[in-house]
Amino acid sequence: MAPKYKAPRGTQDVLPEVSWRWQRVEAAFREICRRYGYGEIRTPVFEDTELFVHGTGEGTEIVTRQMYSFEDRGGRSLTLRPEGTPSVVRAFLEHGLHSRGVQKFYYIAPIFRYERPQAGRYRQHTQLGVEAIGAPGPDIDAEVIALFHDFLTEISLEGAVTHISSIGCRNCRPALSDALRAFFKPKLDDLCEFCQARYEANPLRILDCGVPADVEARVGAPSALDHICDECRAHFDAVVALLTELDIPHEVDPTIVRGLDYYTRTTFEVVHPSLGAQDVLMGGGRYDGLAEVLGGPATPGIGFGSGLERLLLVLGEEGSSPGPDVYVAAASEEARGPAFKLALELRRAGLSVEIDYIGRALRTQMREANRLRARAVALIGEDEMAAGTVTLRDMATGEQESVPAGQVAERMKSRPGGDGA
Repeated sequence: MAPKYKAPRGTQDVLPEVSWRWQRVEAAFREICRRYGYGEIRTPVFEDTELFVHGTGEGTEIVTRQMYSFEDRGGRSLTLRPEGTPSVVRAFLEHGLHSRGVQKFYYIAPIFRYERPQAGRYRQHTQLGVEAIGAPGPDIDAEVIALFHDFLTEISLEGAVTHISSIGCRNCRPALSDALRAFFKPKLDDLCEFCQARYEANPLRILDCGVPADVEARVGAPSALDHICDECRAHFDAVVALLTELDIPHEVDPTIVRGLDYYTRTTFEVVHPSLGAQDVLMGGGRYDGLAEVLGGPATPGIGFGSGLERLLLVLGEEGSSPGPDVYVAAASEEARGPAFKLALELRRAGLSVEIDYIGRALRTQMREANRLRARAVALIGEDEMAAGTVTLRDMATGEQESVPAGQVAERMKSRPGGDGA
């Protein structure tokens, strides 16, 4: 019988046999962020729509075509979070954190964008991100890139390369905008309607459009690196020098512009060839003007976002979920009570434990323990109850031993793979 309801298009259910892979990547990200001194921030799933309109940019594709917005009962327009940075900067300003010096955050959060679903891209996806707010120098730029590089090493993901560029600041951006308008003016009628609107508002965004005709039209466009001021050039050169010194693979790529209004100076992406045309694993950059746009004091910032689903796509599906430490098997109906008590004691001792709940035969329980890949089976039958022992069977070797019921946890922890190994 077909199910009456299904998950909405562009979303997915992450079942237990898969979620362990998510947890492994998330745990590695949390650990790397801890080492770098980034603390976790959790912001609301929805915010005032105006936060993203002003923070992300009125003419950006996210705002014009991808946001999930709705009105609450009071008539206020709210939007499910389409990206992480505006929410973090809003929290930074709201809680007066600008008075505490440099603040470094990380988040693992659901992101919502209405776009065409494809491999590694969902309408609800999970984003791993960091934001460092308050530091103006090139060293923090290199740090956030190094953090992601070390994270990829931690999860054994090889072959990724950082592409880096600079799009200048408010002082040198006008010259670049003028050069881009001059370049695109003869091609204006061939651009998509959104890029035609971007032509006046922010022609730099045309360089980030994915429409095939626009991609072709921008071939030979002026390079941002040819138009940045001396101060921006010195900042960019210092970031590149630091990445070289840190042995982080990188390429200078003037086409990296990023499509959001708040980006300034350093922009970067980490790409992986296995993803084909949609090869970006992570994207980010500086946003030194965002705090001002959101009503706060001038405050430098830099960050990145990386889609967890894309990382998992590159990592592949090798391996299997870890099995329980112990499967407690009852050889008779009378043994079910002592078996349940033993399972509880072992769990309280820190071991993962599974047990039969539906009164299956012992042979069936042993097959289930094998299917679950349990490290050991703790068997309780009439003889064991009478002696106050448990028969402990190593599922890898088949070896069995009789162990006092109160020593099963200690024995399991002393074995290879246990907490005491």
